[in-house]
Amino acid sequence: MLLTRIDVPELPDGWSAGLAPVAHLAEHGLSLTRPVTFLVGENGSGKSTIIEAIADVCRINAEGGKAGTKYASTGEPTPLGAVLRAGFTATGLRLVKGPRLKRRAFFMRAETLFNLGQRVSGLYGYWESDLTEQSHGEGFFTVLDRMVSGPGLYLMDEPEAALSFHSCLRLAGLFHRVAQEGGQIICATHSPILTSLPGAQIVELGEHGIRATEWDKLQVVDDWRRFLAKPDFYLRYFLEED
Repeated sequence: MLLTRIDVPELPDGWSAGLAPVAHLAEHGLSLTRPVTFLVGENGSGKSTIIEAIADVCRINAEGGKAGTKYASTGEPTPLGAVLRAGFTATGLRLVKGPRLKRRAFFMRAETLFNLGQRVSGLYGYWESDLTEQSHGEGFFTVLDRMVSGPGLYLMDEPEAALSFHSCLRLAGLFHRVAQEGGQIICATHSPILTSLPGAQIVELGEHGIRATEWDKLQVVDDWRRFLAKPDFYLRYFLEED
């Protein structure tokens, strides 16, 4: 383990202070107990906000990128990132905040990945391929295969966004391999495929705050089961004519 706990000693400025998961962090904190942790919840529940704040603590640009380069930290931290406190192991401190050229931390943010790619593709320490010449999904794996490997802290914000069913399975395999190699992954996701990874820590965010749960008790898993069994039951509410 590299990062073992996050806490919020004081509520941040702005709208994120009103999120129930942020209030939970202020009152209880969150212990990270497994090499792979999934943050799961509805849109607007605070998953990305927390991932961005962790990136700030790791001195990575909240827009995405890696620690230890001139692209790693630009501008002010997010409001939550400015107050978040993180507990690192000795190995975690060395890999995340040690000598600049030896840092191993990367934040893959799906919605800004190709903006990042336009700046760093072909540069030393990144990937050689031009992401604009690949499909969306192929570009994701170009980045993942190059940047997510071995000991290090890897943050992910909805990495399944461009991936097919089988590519999500491939990504779950990558997560498993990295965990075995001594890496740690914290991933915000809606994917029932990724969250099925054996041995992962799953926390569900919502109006209740943050709670530990299991894969077969996730709301998103139950929703997909019901939808696949009877899609018309769900679609009729959205396809009815006015």
